[in-house]
Amino acid sequence: MVPLAEIDLTDRLAPWMALWMAQILVGVGCALAAMLARAAVDAVYPGAGPFSLAMPFVLAATLFGRWQAGVIALLIGALHAWYFVLPEVGSFRFVVPADAPRVVVNVLSGCAIVALAEQFRRAVRRAVSDREARLAERDLLLRELDHRVKNNFALMSSLTGLERRLAQSSEARERLDAVAKRIESVVRVHVALYRKADGRLQVAMSSYLDGICRSLETALLDGRDITMTVQVGGITLDREIALTFGLLVNELVTNAAKHAFPNGRRGHIAVSLEPGDTLVLRVSDNGVGAVAQDGAERGSGMNLITSLVASHGGEITRETDGSGTTVTAAVPAVARTGA
Repeated sequence: MVPLAEIDLTDRLAPWMALWMAQILVGVGCALAAMLARAAVDAVYPGAGPFSLAMPFVLAATLFGRWQAGVIALLIGALHAWYFVLPEVGSFRFVVPADAPRVVVNVLSGCAIVALAEQFRRAVRRAVSDREARLAERDLLLRELDHRVKNNFALMSSLTGLERRLAQSSEARERLDAVAKRIESVVRVHVALYRKADGRLQVAMSSYLDGICRSLETALLDGRDITMTVQVGGITLDREIALTFGLLVNELVTNAAKHAFPNGRRGHIAVSLEPGDTLVLRVSDNGVGAVAQDGAERGSGMNLITSLVASHGGEITRETDGSGTTVTAAVPAVARTGA
């Protein structure tokens, strides 16, 4: 929704008419509104405040139609009050001697209102223009950063792949393969974050985590009898904590897909993020439990994610038995910047 102070009716009318026509239309429209208000007041208190009632409409014409519209509304309103309200009604003749300077003073007051309102309108427009310029600059910097990060990831992936092909031992190839997969995981989270965030500093977690999980589903579960569900409320978080949750989901879902369902076992992976005084992220599966997953859970990737969660004042716990594993990350709501 556009703030009221930022509305410019002449800009809205520009596609259909020239600027000067739009200004006349706004000025005349406000003057007609002032006349209707005058008629309503005259029905109760005839002749009360002949000029003062028009001033709010002069102010509105200036704010929403520029100073030209304000002057038009002022002139029409002053002439209307002079001709139809002041004695003698239906004449520009001054019956009361004090009415002549009265008209002059009120018109000058109206001119002052137009001048002040125009200065305020221009200040608001400059502020809006500066804000838009800053946002455009920030978006440009973010796109440039995104581009450079992607290039760096691509370079790292290429170098890792080259070293993997040149490795002499199977153990070295396995380690380099694990590094390559870790890079792919981080790239997946990065791409989902920047695709869904649209340059904003806050991230809608529902679409963000759903995008990551859909990507993981395609990469890891395609052709397997494993389903995945994602349940996230309307939560908006700062990029930093959003990235941490994204990496955590990526790590835990990857571990579950690789280790919880051996030998073509059927299964289900559930991801949820619950709002409250503490943000609670849960990733659970109904696989074989911790015995087969211990090696993966204690890997360097999981250690890194645990450290990231701890940096936000949170902690990770795991519950497991023969019917599956549930990993829970709880982060205090102080880390949360939006909702």
